[in-house]
Amino acid sequence: MKRIVLPLVLVFNFLVANAANQDKYQSTETSDYIQKYYKIAIRHMLTYKIPASITLAQGILESGSGRSTLAVKANNHFGIKCKNDYTGPTYYKSDDKLHECFRKYNSVEESYEDHALFIAKRKPYESLFQYKVTEYKKWAKGLQKCGYATNKQYPDLLISIIEANKLYLYDQNPEKYLKEDDRYDPNKTVIPDNNVKPTPNPTPAPTNRNNPPKVINGKLAGVKCVVVARGNTYYSLSKAYGVSLNNLYKYNEIDASHILQVGEVLFLGSKKSSYKDAAYHYVEAGETAWSISQKYAITVKKLLKMNSLKVESQVRPGMNLKLHK
Repeated sequence: MKRIVLPLVLVFNFLVANAANQDKYQSTETSDYIQKYYKIAIRHMLTYKIPASITLAQGILESGSGRSTLAVKANNHFGIKCKNDYTGPTYYKSDDKLHECFRKYNSVEESYEDHALFIAKRKPYESLFQYKVTEYKKWAKGLQKCGYATNKQYPDLLISIIEANKLYLYDQNPEKYLKEDDRYDPNKTVIPDNNVKPTPNPTPAPTNRNNPPKVINGKLAGVKCVVVARGNTYYSLSKAYGVSLNNLYKYNEIDASHILQVGEVLFLGSKKSSYKDAAYHYVEAGETAWSISQKYAITVKKLLKMNSLKVESQVRPGMNLKLHK
């Protein structure tokens, strides 16, 4: 009897431990996080060849599904520190050492983009790209070997998150989960389901990432502007640039209730009716018609009209918005 009971006990304990481990990485917060950012992760996989499952698992682990202090205060979802070549905004907190410098971003999307570039453009991570995007276990182990994290359990943690939430299915069939006609529903959680068959002839996923113009010599897409700095107010900018407050609100299609953000672009002249150096802007999570209009110096009215949209609320993640006719 002992020979029979002991293995059964071991099997039972294994099943209980495995179930507990699955539950640990499955939560409403994690599901919501996946829903918000899975398309960005897939698009980065198509562009940079980094598995979407790895990107999402790292984001979930490093940011506590978007709830960590670093994520909330600095939009930093991947724990990326400043490094010697970094010159952007910073946020300080204790980590391996006291009062360490971390990168700070204007949006979560910027954090995801920087994460992709951090891995794709740095020599220490070159060896990772010998693996296929479907080989998430090799990627997880490779990241730790390349020095991304000091925790020896880091690969196992990533793999557990990926498998608990079936994130590997994003790597295997990206077109199924990234369709141009997808509509974002905040009450619906889109988690991979391997029981659902792919739709026939799915819409190909876009391969080019957004490339909005940069501010050069005080202009963005030819329109005079200023990048908001710490301590700036509407009044101080109005006085400094000789633009009335009313015109400042009018040019930027805002009112006094809009809170200025450091790094935000504020136009000092009228925006245009189109942007001709790019055909489309792929709408990402958290973006609005207004925020997109500010990236390309196009008025919200013209942007909506070009895309046959009546109201700003019709803009949803996953849409391709025309930037010119």
